Amino acid sequence: MTAMSTLHSLPPDDRALFHRFAAGPTETPPFRRIHHAFQAQARTARLRDAPAVEHEGVHLTYGELDARSDRVAATLAAVGVRPGDHVGLFLTRSVHMVVGILGVLKAGAAYVPQDIRITPPRHLDHVLRTAGINVVLTTSEHAGTIQARTTLALDTLPPHPTHQTHPTSTHPTHQTHPTSTHPTHQTHPTHDVTPDDTAVVIFTSGTTGVPNGVRVTHANLCNVLLTQPGSLGIRPGDRVAQLLNIAFDMAAWEILAALSHGATLTIRGRDPQATAATATVLIATPGLLSTIDPTACPHVRVVAVAGERCPQPLADAWSAQATFHNACGPTEVTIVNTVSRYDGHRVTIGRPVPNSTVYILDEHLRPCRIGEIGEMWAGGACVTAGYLNNDVLTAQRYRPDPFLGGDHLMFRTRDLGRWTPDGELEHHGRTDDQVKVRGFRVELDAVTSALETTEHCLKATTVVHDGALVGFVSPATVDPDAARAAVARALPYYCVPSRIVPVDDLPLTDRGKVDRAALRALVTVA
Repeated sequence: MTAMSTLHSLPPDDRALFHRFAAGPTETPPFRRIHHAFQAQARTARLRDAPAVEHEGVHLTYGELDARSDRVAATLAAVGVRPGDHVGLFLTRSVHMVVGILGVLKAGAAYVPQDIRITPPRHLDHVLRTAGINVVLTTSEHAGTIQARTTLALDTLPPHPTHQTHPTSTHPTHQTHPTSTHPTHQTHPTHDVTPDDTAVVIFTSGTTGVPNGVRVTHANLCNVLLTQPGSLGIRPGDRVAQLLNIAFDMAAWEILAALSHGATLTIRGRDPQATAATATVLIATPGLLSTIDPTACPHVRVVAVAGERCPQPLADAWSAQATFHNACGPTEVTIVNTVSRYDGHRVTIGRPVPNSTVYILDEHLRPCRIGEIGEMWAGGACVTAGYLNNDVLTAQRYRPDPFLGGDHLMFRTRDLGRWTPDGELEHHGRTDDQVKVRGFRVELDAVTSALETTEHCLKATTVVHDGALVGFVSPATVDPDAARAAVARALPYYCVPSRIVPVDDLPLTDRGKVDRAALRALVTVA
């Protein structure tokens, strides 16, 4: 398949627009390894003593964070971690989490994050095996529960150079005794790592229920986090809230974007509202953001959401006081690959991020006409390095890119979209959100969008239960008859839910997305 053979069916005008809309701007990120961006901030006189990270009364300056992560990198090297290795980061939100991330990156390895408090042991075992992890960073509270060859408790590593450390091992026969955590002749450990090396492995929920590890490279992260709009204009003096599950790819957006641009990362405790109240920048899923009161966050100047569709009432509420970005993109295209600044009129997912492309293709991988709905394929610098130990799935979802050519790949996102006449992308659900109801094909997101036009409705979602559509609207004061009528006005009769359930709040998964499984269970109980 060649670009010419796939484009010839388009009218000439659409051919020109296809090329113009598909490509993001060309930019050169200032760094090619993501931890180098942090180091550049930490080693300036202006920021060395500035706050880098804080959590429940614990604070580290940029200089302290740089030094502590250096010592972790040296410790990792001493226990045998080499460039290209995968190091588990199995802990909970904390300052130690941030020290560990930077220490792994400085050691030339890739970090594999999991929230040990909520991740089932079976899932952790799968991550250990699939990623080939021999060394895990955690805290002493959890060290005894991890079945890895070597387990290092970050809270027991000395904050200052010593001559001997004794990492905790779950298998005493494999106990390792490095000779030094911080060699006196090497202030800043350096290890061979290329931009194409993996920086983080994110495990996503696979369609078969088996999590797949996605290899996100330094070049991928630098491309989206160090250029606009993904950098969000973050600057020294900003306070970026860390609200999300550390195993979620968007947590890397919060953490690494903040530290790459000299801001303070403020890590949430139990109450996300309390953390958001002191922040100037929020990055969240729409589901999580909907639990935060914007009137109690007077300092917030920038908000970005991704991970699921954004209700317009949510965008309206936050854009009244802050610049509001709606973004889209699965983990396999590096957190987000399209970003839109909300204009107050319509919620779109915007345009491709720099050095990246988005194609709207039909089932035969031919370009759709401008305005036609098709499946979104992503190309260019956003495309990650594929799945760990799953060449079959990689070959299915990552295909040669006929439009960029060469050895470029494009990724099948399974998102449905279309171009507007002015080159904005509208999201139209997912291919796996298309269901058959009474013999008709229905897009669940289209039903949800219609529900959210109901008076007083702030958020909604739609599920299928026993072959019928069930709509959930929030808050619980929303009139079910009015919600049903709103769908009937916007969509064909077969799209009208057979039941409307008003609820106070929509339940969320541990990654901050609406939990449709819990809602289906709620219908069953009712």
